[in-house]
Amino acid sequence: MIALIQLSSVVVYLAGIMALALFIYDNFISVLSIIRAVLQPYFQPQLPQTLVDKYGKWAVVTGATDGIGKEYCKELAKQGLNVVLISRTKAKLVEVCNQIEAEHKVKTKWIAADFSKGKEIYGHIENELAGIPVGILVNNVGKMYDYPDSVENVPQETLWDIININIGAITMMSHMVIPQMKKQGKGIIVNISSGSELQATPYMAVYSASKRFARTFSLAIQRELAEHNVEVQCVTPLFVVTKMNQYSDTVMQGSLLVPSVTAYTRSSVFTLGKSNETTGYWSHGLQYFFMKLVPERLRTRIGLQMGKKLRQEYLQSQGKSKAM
Repeated sequence: MIALIQLSSVVVYLAGIMALALFIYDNFISVLSIIRAVLQPYFQPQLPQTLVDKYGKWAVVTGATDGIGKEYCKELAKQGLNVVLISRTKAKLVEVCNQIEAEHKVKTKWIAADFSKGKEIYGHIENELAGIPVGILVNNVGKMYDYPDSVENVPQETLWDIININIGAITMMSHMVIPQMKKQGKGIIVNISSGSELQATPYMAVYSASKRFARTFSLAIQRELAEHNVEVQCVTPLFVVTKMNQYSDTVMQGSLLVPSVTAYTRSSVFTLGKSNETTGYWSHGLQYFFMKLVPERLRTRIGLQMGKKLRQEYLQSQGKSKAM
């Protein structure tokens, strides 16, 4: 009997050690991949070192005139890539293209397209991209509610926009460039997800569900394309100071945990080609790690309280602005 108890203790101990090791590996594989990529030039100097060498001269960025998308364009141009900017507003596209060309001496091209329109826009985009050897696609375009709210209160038009933009765009833009990337034998698709995908997020229900799609879609096609030397990176930011979060004055103030969009994107672009899955920023990585220590059911409850608080903050600010 004593021997059986001792054996059971050893089995439980080993199972615990294995579970802990797998958890640490799962959470720190991105960091380990980045360290390996940083050290790789010292041991394999013959491999391509720059993004241009590795993927080619052209990048495409959706949602390119604001926030993370705009900063991706600038960071990629800084590294010598020509950039195709896709967004809704022509005037803003022209302005950002002119700024990038003046500052970084690269080529740009803009395509005006409203991803909320769904299927009808993709023929136009494909025609505009004809003849451009796309090496990097950044699926950044996204839409959130105007402010956190229960799903029945969100306008139907907004819900359809989220479905068409957050799910449709990432799917159809990837579908568009994959054949060319396979033919070139190189390329990378970067899909911008969100920390809200880590669990169901009440008061952001459709948005968080669409971002869970972005992650699972990324991980699936990552395996499909690996044998063709085409990479897929899933980037999972938490709160960043961008217009998408302007419903919250607290978030927009920024902090150690809520970086500026410039700081966040500079860090995220650094991981490009080094890690297949990343939060993109060191403090987001730590937050993600500690959040995953909590059972999903409890994380969802925490998300519920956060959603209620952000919703209340927005409604109070609107009340104050109306009173003024």
